[in-house]
Amino acid sequence: MSAFFRTFFLAFILGISGPALAQVAVGFGGVAHDANQPVEVTADSLTVNQSNGNAVFEGNVIVMQGDLRMTAGRIEIVYTTDTGARRVQDVIATGGVLVTRGADAAEGAEARYAVQTALLTLSGDVLVTQGPTAIAGDRMLIDMTTGTGTVDGRVRTVLGGDQ
Repeated sequence: MSAFFRTFFLAFILGISGPALAQVAVGFGGVAHDANQPVEVTADSLTVNQSNGNAVFEGNVIVMQGDLRMTAGRIEIVYTTDTGARRVQDVIATGGVLVTRGADAAEGAEARYAVQTALLTLSGDVLVTQGPTAIAGDRMLIDMTTGTGTVDGRVRTVLGGDQ
């Protein structure tokens, strides 16, 4: 085995298993997400805060925006009126969160989706699967527009074989 190959292999192994910050490609469907699409929510129950209009959905909650789908036990929809019009600002999910887009999936204990910036933050035993590839960590930030993600905490990955 050549010295170059041994060095490359060692660097690769340390790079995918270290407790560092890792930059990963998370395409979530392979095209940019359109944050201007309407948000649809279904759940077992709904509570609305009359003072700020925020809504809390509980029980078998499903949120969809275009081809982006989020499920959880509880989801709070936070509204903003900074432009005079009431718009969804954040979607905060707890209780076993699953986010899918196409064949890609991510799961964690909690998630916050900033609708206008299309930033999705998952935390708590995060696992992302894309075909035969899986990436796990403590926290993941995904830019749904560019398809890039950052995983931190103890990062673990399984690289798929032939696709």
